[in-house]
Amino acid sequence: MGKYFGTDGFRGEANVNLTVEHAYKVGRFIGWYFGQNHKCKVVIGKDTRRSSYMFEYSLVAGLTASGADAYLLHVTTTPSVSYVVRTEDFDCGIMISASHNPFYDNGIKLINDRGEKMEESVIAKIEDYLDGVSGEIPFALKENIGCTVDYVAGRNRYMGYLISLAVYSFKGKRVGLDCANGSASSIAKSVFDALGAKTYVIHNEPNGTNINTNCGSTHIESLQQLVKEKDLDVGFAFDGDADRCLCVDENGNVVNGDLILYIYGCYMKERGKLLNNTVVTTVMSNFGLYKAFDAAGIDYEKTAVGDKYVYENMQANGHRIGGEQSGHIIFSKYASTGDGIITALKMMEVMLAKDKKLSELAEPVKIYPQLLKNVRVTDKAAAQNDPDVKAAVQNVADELGSDGRILVRESGTEPLVRVMVEAGTDEICEKYVNQVVDVIVSKGYEVK
Repeated sequence: MGKYFGTDGFRGEANVNLTVEHAYKVGRFIGWYFGQNHKCKVVIGKDTRRSSYMFEYSLVAGLTASGADAYLLHVTTTPSVSYVVRTEDFDCGIMISASHNPFYDNGIKLINDRGEKMEESVIAKIEDYLDGVSGEIPFALKENIGCTVDYVAGRNRYMGYLISLAVYSFKGKRVGLDCANGSASSIAKSVFDALGAKTYVIHNEPNGTNINTNCGSTHIESLQQLVKEKDLDVGFAFDGDADRCLCVDENGNVVNGDLILYIYGCYMKERGKLLNNTVVTTVMSNFGLYKAFDAAGIDYEKTAVGDKYVYENMQANGHRIGGEQSGHIIFSKYASTGDGIITALKMMEVMLAKDKKLSELAEPVKIYPQLLKNVRVTDKAAAQNDPDVKAAVQNVADELGSDGRILVRESGTEPLVRVMVEAGTDEICEKYVNQVVDVIVSKGYEVK
């Protein structure tokens, strides 16, 4: 991670540690860097945060001032930007979103011409420019000044692509959709309606400040209630920029990313489609998932937390499916990033192909109790590397032995240290998480 860009872009509170000046300079550099030998073309999408419009205009000003043409998808999903970049003639894409963060945060996600997260080498150059290390870059003049293009047609083509991925009609299926008052509000219902589902949609009225507020994949309780009240077959909850999806089965139980990986991994294996017989997970995946994979004869790999690392592993080794417990699932045959709507479509496919309820498909996985607590800290690295904190973590690991595990890591997008314990009971998890959190707090790292 760099000074400004983390595992998922340049993220921070709008106009506090991510400002319009930052956005303008990012646009200036990208327009110049990719336009040195030809007319640069950049496609931009945004989520529904109030500040997304401000950052969009700042980025456009920087891009066009450097001679690039900016194509605007308007409110759309992160995976749609990735799709448009990789299927059309763009130098790169920009998504303005802080994903699952509160509305007052925002972020700038950069996507390369293959629809993947931007290379670290380019990010390093951008950071040097932001810090004034690399000097000034020239303004475009006269006819070389860039222009903006309304490009809602790109978003529409992406919706057509989603619809084309469905193998079966959804007619007769009752589906709940929680759009998190975010990017999915402009896409998800139209796709499911087109495929014949009877849709029940909640949290699809964004007002600029209600994105992710008590809704979506981070607050799934209202979707659980909807599924039970309306007797739905399934529910899908997206996050702010719709690159994640969590499911709710017909009984109102959450089916998280681990269960999604199991369900679709088994489905691929049964059809001879699971290349290398391997599913890629992160270190946050549950013990129970690995035990279920062992029983199903499926191999797995573990990466650092972050879809970026999952995708890098998949690309390097030729694996076809991977993801995170949070619902960030990558189907490399169909997308180069996590795509919440594709995840929902693929879960529908398995249910219809096997004629089973979602609860039946997930039933073989016995999830271990897991507790994660976030501590907002003044310095992530200092807190995690403190000798007393490290000693507390090692002590917990020794006491758990082979009956559980502890994982302490920095957030890639927020000033948080995350402490997670998996063990046989909730009480054991609570005990050991609190032991480590208490040390972090006692050493004065917590922001109060």
